[in-house]
Amino acid sequence: MPSLTAVTIRPARRLTGRLRVPGDKSISHRYALLAALAEGRSHLAGYAPGADCRSTLDCLRRLGVEINEDTAAHTVVVLGRGLGQLGSPAAPLDCGNSGTTMRLLAGVLAGHAFSSRLEGDRSLSRRPMRRVIAPLERMGARIDSIDGHAPLVIHGIHGERLRAIAYAADAPSAQIKSAVLLAGLHADGVTSVAEAAQTRDHTERALEAFGAAIARASPGVSTVSVAGGQRLAGRTLSIPGDFSSAAYWMVSAAAMPGSRVEISDVGLNPTRTALVGVLERFGARVRVEVSGTEAGEPRGTVIVEGDRTGALAIAPAEVAALIDELPAIAALAARGGEIVVHGAAELRVKESDRIATLVAGFRALGFSAEERPDGFTIRGPAGAGGVAHAQGDHRMAMAFAIAALAASGPSTIEGADAVGISYPDFFDTLDRLIA
Repeated sequence: MPSLTAVTIRPARRLTGRLRVPGDKSISHRYALLAALAEGRSHLAGYAPGADCRSTLDCLRRLGVEINEDTAAHTVVVLGRGLGQLGSPAAPLDCGNSGTTMRLLAGVLAGHAFSSRLEGDRSLSRRPMRRVIAPLERMGARIDSIDGHAPLVIHGIHGERLRAIAYAADAPSAQIKSAVLLAGLHADGVTSVAEAAQTRDHTERALEAFGAAIARASPGVSTVSVAGGQRLAGRTLSIPGDFSSAAYWMVSAAAMPGSRVEISDVGLNPTRTALVGVLERFGARVRVEVSGTEAGEPRGTVIVEGDRTGALAIAPAEVAALIDELPAIAALAARGGEIVVHGAAELRVKESDRIATLVAGFRALGFSAEERPDGFTIRGPAGAGGVAHAQGDHRMAMAFAIAALAASGPSTIEGADAVGISYPDFFDTLDRLIA
């Protein structure tokens, strides 16, 4: 994709069309990491094309993993090295903008008998890493950081395995859960993670797909356990479309009465699809058709038709299941609705401070927008248009673009090239769907 420092968005009455979104980012990261730890060859079809998932592949190559790509076909072939058999890197591992790469890879590297340095860009270097450092150090790794931030130097344990732990997460985070479970594969005994709120469970499903046995329980909290030392086997797997990318088209249709968008072959993991109920509460018509399941991941078609606009409040208990979709949800206000979000302070430590960036961008587009420590209120309709800055955040760039469709004049999205992190073809697809 060519560099897009700024994109002009012109008003549109509705969106119509059928599309497929890029492969799921969360699943792509996890399949690549587990394929590297497996024995034998893995074929991954539909691998996510964005920069974040490329960072995972680049880091694995530096760790001695043979990876072949067909970028046109979005297919990746990984020759696994086996559990605990990654090679000591000769240079730092650049995670780019990808927090998933850094946190999950920290869990993997904690169980290897060498030291490695994980670096990232300016945004990633500001994000909190103590939450992954603390459990991994309990397991026996030693991790150097700059006041709990990247770069991280992972000193894996020498001469023995990591210690298995029972970890109770302070806050719901699929990345922290995944880092601990991946470290648990390299531990002596059974490692468990308990969460007060269910987070996305792609890691658990992927572990099973590659041959690991895990245990799940819900005695008031969600708990998942994995025994160390399990051997993984290479697999041929297909990755469904990314539901969080699809969210922008779903919201666009819901916010614009008369729109109809059909998204095919999209992932329908139940820990990811809370947005469906949100859109129905707002007033949209939504139909979900499950076409099949592969490696424990359901997939199918989602059809959204805009009918009416309304008011919507997202409560703290809902946030964990909607954390990546909240920027898109804000754009539901585009044609005159009101969106109120509470309990989402986690948004402040994402690729940008998503609360501050979101409110500033929506105000620039003519919305009424209020910022709170743990959330925001957005009221539409959009104004005459303006200039909104994405602040290097792919989800901000996409949220501003779909909100700007409702303005009465053209708008400019500065830093629009950030969409390359997850959805390089976003603006081309937008042009195609505008009616």
